[in-house]
Amino acid sequence: MSVEFFIAQRIYKDRGESRNISPPAIRVATISIAIGLAVMILSVAVVIGFKKEIREKVIGFGSHIQISNFELNQSYEMKPVAVSDTLMNDLQNRFNIQRVEPFATKPGIIKIAEDFQAVIFKGVDEHYNWDFFRSNLVKGTVLNISADSVLPDVIISQTIAEKLNLKLDDSFIAYFVQDQDQLRTRKFHIKGIYQTYFSDYDKIFVVLDIKQIRKLNQWDDDMVSGLELYLKDYNRLDATADSLYFELQMKKDRLDNTYLVRSVKQLKPEIFDWLGVLDVNVVIILALMLIVSGFSMISGLLIIILEKVSMIGTLKTLGQNNTSIRKIFLYLSAFLIGKGLLWGNLLAISLCLIQHYFGIIKLNPEIYYLTNVPIDISILSIVLINTGTLFVTLLMLIGPSYLVANISPAKTIRFE
Repeated sequence: MSVEFFIAQRIYKDRGESRNISPPAIRVATISIAIGLAVMILSVAVVIGFKKEIREKVIGFGSHIQISNFELNQSYEMKPVAVSDTLMNDLQNRFNIQRVEPFATKPGIIKIAEDFQAVIFKGVDEHYNWDFFRSNLVKGTVLNISADSVLPDVIISQTIAEKLNLKLDDSFIAYFVQDQDQLRTRKFHIKGIYQTYFSDYDKIFVVLDIKQIRKLNQWDDDMVSGLELYLKDYNRLDATADSLYFELQMKKDRLDNTYLVRSVKQLKPEIFDWLGVLDVNVVIILALMLIVSGFSMISGLLIIILEKVSMIGTLKTLGQNNTSIRKIFLYLSAFLIGKGLLWGNLLAISLCLIQHYFGIIKLNPEIYYLTNVPIDISILSIVLINTGTLFVTLLMLIGPSYLVANISPAKTIRFE
């Protein structure tokens, strides 16, 4: 153990009993560190949780990557592509691709006696993964689609059900415009009702058997609106999408259609741009909290130095140089910062766990798409915030520690 570390440790342990050190100043600096750290951890946990929840809702309704017809129009009446088993197997066996699901969409109108609602019917097949809709079901069950028969059941949102006064097990008539001059009708049975609170999707999407859309459009069994690809690692989204785009742009299906590959960021840029703005807010909060914590510790360190001028004079008389004395006060600052970090972590993690399990702080789902404030605690982010806070705060204290060089032993040894 170095002499500097030993002296700093003694000062730290005796700070509560000594009259030569100001407990209120040290307490304020420590509390400032604790509160600042707690705010930083909470900010990061909330933003990460919010971005994760919104991202999962967008991907749940669609996918990470969508492959469709290159001759794309701006409506949900998408031109079909023919998907071969070879293409499906090739995509399924690729690195980072978890599953591949065909889909088909078609605009329609739900008509009841008193009202009507324009919606988008999304068809899925018997291999569709229902985890997303199952976790957001309010009533009923997901669809049990078979490869051998055409299922008349659908899943609608709570928003659509409330507007049209529909209930579970009710039936309704849907109208479809075919070839701009033909009107076709289909009768559907409500098997389940979901609610994600993502209004952009809840108010329009109805999920049904893909064979219903194929029959309406008179498509062959291998024809779909597109393929939805779900990835194993979201962080490799851009790389995977770019790789598929350049590889498939020169290929054609049996109908001589060219494939178009788009990621969820390209499909919904307004949502991901909005989520990107949240990162800027977090950076601003982190910077402000670091500045406040740093200046609080600078104030505390200056007070300690001024109250320990006699000790500084004595140490200089005994032969200690300025660098050695600065180390003493930096060690002491590290002890105080460490205590602040400890209490800050306990406070932040406790609040995060309370919100995560009990959802005390609520949100307006019509504005935020969520019913309560989401929390996602990342061990890595906590470690990085703690390390960054300790490093930046100590770095800010190096300058004020040079004050000891201006203290004269001849004057300070008599200082009271």
